[in-house]
Amino acid sequence: MRSAVSRLRRQLAAHPGDFRDRSVAEEELAALAGMAAAGDLEVSRLRRSLLLVAGAIGSVSALGQGVRELREAVDLFGPSPRV
Repeated sequence: MRSAVSRLRRQLAAHPGDFRDRSVAEEELAALAGMAAAGDLEVSRLRRSLLLVAGAIGSVSALGQGVRELREAVDLFGPSPRV
């Protein structure tokens, strides 16, 4: 989890383009980094953060691989809850 979050944070920081929800993605990635460092990895919170990051970054194709890697890391902590 930490490496996926760190990698995506670096990719986002290096991305030259500006987009409206960039700060949302940066804040959620910081929150994910904090959760991972503290070992506080609640699946529902991880999934919420993933959705916010994906929604904020979704249209930036250069960051797509990083978002996929983050999703795969979140998936390691358990399946999506059934609704």
